[in-house]
Amino acid sequence: MEGVQEILDQLYKKVLLGAILEDDVYGYIHYLNPDLSEQAGCTAPSLAQSDVNGTLDGVPGQHGPSSNEPTTLPETRECAKRHFQMSTAREVTLLQLTVIDVMLSRVLSAETETHAKEKYRELIKVLLQSAEVDSKLIWMLQNPDKLSSHMAAKCLSSLLYFQLREKMTLSNPWLTFCQKHLSESSGSSEAAHCLWILTAVIKEIFRDTHSRQAEILKQLLTPFDITFEVFYNSLFSQHFGNFQNPSNIVNSLVCFLELLELLIASRIHLKLHFRSQRMLFLKPHALDSLAWPVPAFVKRKLVIVIKKCLLGKMGEDLCRGSVPALMSPDHLLDSDELALADALLHAVHLGLWKELSVPGKPSCFGGDEVQPGCRPRSGPDHVTLRAASLITVKSLEIKFQNCTSATEMKVDLQKFMAELLTFLKPHLQPSLQLHNPCEWLSRVFIEQDDDMLEAAKASLSIYLQLTRGGDDASGSLTQENEAWIHYTHRNGCNPHCIFLFLLKNIVFDSTVLLDFLISSETCFLEYFVKYLKLLQKDWGHFLSICKFFDAAESQRRVNTRGPVSSLVQDRSTSHTVPDVLASPVGHRNACPWVPWASDASSESHSQVVVPKETHTVPAHGPPSQTPLSLVDYGSSEDSDEEATNQHLTNSKQTPLCQEMSREIQRLPRTCKDQNRLSQEPQLGPLLPQESAPSLPFGAAGDIAPSGTVWGVGVLFRTVKCLKALQGAIYRLQEKSLFPYNPAALLKLLKGVEAKCDEV
Repeated sequence: MEGVQEILDQLYKKVLLGAILEDDVYGYIHYLNPDLSEQAGCTAPSLAQSDVNGTLDGVPGQHGPSSNEPTTLPETRECAKRHFQMSTAREVTLLQLTVIDVMLSRVLSAETETHAKEKYRELIKVLLQSAEVDSKLIWMLQNPDKLSSHMAAKCLSSLLYFQLREKMTLSNPWLTFCQKHLSESSGSSEAAHCLWILTAVIKEIFRDTHSRQAEILKQLLTPFDITFEVFYNSLFSQHFGNFQNPSNIVNSLVCFLELLELLIASRIHLKLHFRSQRMLFLKPHALDSLAWPVPAFVKRKLVIVIKKCLLGKMGEDLCRGSVPALMSPDHLLDSDELALADALLHAVHLGLWKELSVPGKPSCFGGDEVQPGCRPRSGPDHVTLRAASLITVKSLEIKFQNCTSATEMKVDLQKFMAELLTFLKPHLQPSLQLHNPCEWLSRVFIEQDDDMLEAAKASLSIYLQLTRGGDDASGSLTQENEAWIHYTHRNGCNPHCIFLFLLKNIVFDSTVLLDFLISSETCFLEYFVKYLKLLQKDWGHFLSICKFFDAAESQRRVNTRGPVSSLVQDRSTSHTVPDVLASPVGHRNACPWVPWASDASSESHSQVVVPKETHTVPAHGPPSQTPLSLVDYGSSEDSDEEATNQHLTNSKQTPLCQEMSREIQRLPRTCKDQNRLSQEPQLGPLLPQESAPSLPFGAAGDIAPSGTVWGVGVLFRTVKCLKALQGAIYRLQEKSLFPYNPAALLKLLKGVEAKCDEV
């Protein structure tokens, strides 16, 4: 046995280096062929149960939990010797599996020398044909020793992928084993092993850039198409209490959810069509498992899978590149997504989110244990919160896109957003009751940009569906449209509130918006273009929302800092920030600094007071509200649109990243910049509404052209941010650094500028 182990060790080192096998391949069969006869009588658990201390010179004692009779010393030594031999045989078998697995990876690697690869390929084929190594690996899957069974599964998945790549017939023993256990026992450990192996093989197919991806995957999935559907129905149609072994069910759930994601990904990226790819859409029994008493990570995984299904992002981590544009679209996918969205909303209506618990663990740096003297900081599972919130809003968007009844949409919006906000309420501190209902989105998704923008885009789409047909080119609001506006605001999906909360979260920093526009990791470009189109049509509503934000900020400062003056104190005791938007009147004359309360019209505008806000750097502490600039915009000059478009057309892609990296993050804010900011005009006395000057989109400072000092309200900061973004895009386009043609985007920003000039 020691000689075999030594030879295997030498062979492992050779294969690891990709060296050529000098001897005849048949000479290695004896050393690589697992001998399972020696392991059949004694497994790893029996080794753990024995009381043998040492190897061959053990101490007399009891052997086995049911042994009540004393044993003699020769019997004890004989048993110890047998256990030692079994342990050695187990190590040899594990080494054999390791060598086979490394050899398979070398065969499939492009770095392996051709002659060495041919030797490895010939040796593996002999193992499959004469030694029937696949059947032995299947037997080892049922070994109670977890390490042995895992190594067998890993080696078997590599062998199956090798057969697919070499255009060989898939192992018949493997097909029979999988179809039997997946059809008959969904909660068995054998079924979990089958699912894990299939998942591993599909992942290898996706990772490989071979041109035969679709053909290979079709060969693998065809024998299991009906079997997967039988397993799905068996797993999710039962009650959790009917399963005999809950731990096996958890393993099966986790493995099957991974497999399900890959099946749907093959539908999107490889355009394969199987019945099993539509199981989750057409038979959403899996939603019932969210109420099962299973670990929280299993529920989280299911919610994330549903999120990826609704967003069309299945397999994005494995599938390299986008979906080819020349491929014919899957017309059934839209209807399947609608069916899944309807099923999810139905489950939410029946109390799905009320039954879903999102327990969190203490947040500890470097581990999960709280160190002595430190306070444990626990909170909800924010990943599940974000995913549950996003799939609810996305399902509403999908349903509204296929709905023509305004009354039905209104009822559904109130019903499902109320369920969502009730679900989020215990997990958001402070409570949303004291804030704008639309703030939930920015607070839930504050740590995940891509999900936040997906939710914002879905909310914007919902709003557009609710107000379609009611557009007014003049920017004024009809009475019917006002009702929709108030309705969306109360239900937390007003697009202007959501956009302003986004800007507040990034401290109105245009460089963050620029980063979003340049990046391909989020849907910000699509969302931003849609919102700018809405902003031009809905300008009066936007001005009213800005007033509402300023009033809320004023009230917050009064409540936190105490009375600043007698006038402010009088207002703080007699008025509160409204929870629902009052009817906006006179939007063309609206000013961003006028606090907006339902009874504000009864007071004189001259009595309005807004807390002072400046852009100065605080005297104490870091300039947390003055983010560092990502781009040195002062080094470029504006150019007209024709010149910039000509530069963009003649731009070269090769030096693009290098030049942009020199342009991005060039200079931080210096002391000179901070001194310049500190010298900006402070907020002076506010003027009555009748004498309010116009605020140009291109204002460079806090002073309007007429010389009137402007209050730094939400409207001013938003306009200033959009103007800075417009200038940044112009400058990057002039240097041919912008990654796409921004002509349409700049046109929309100019349209917003024109609207602002009319204020």
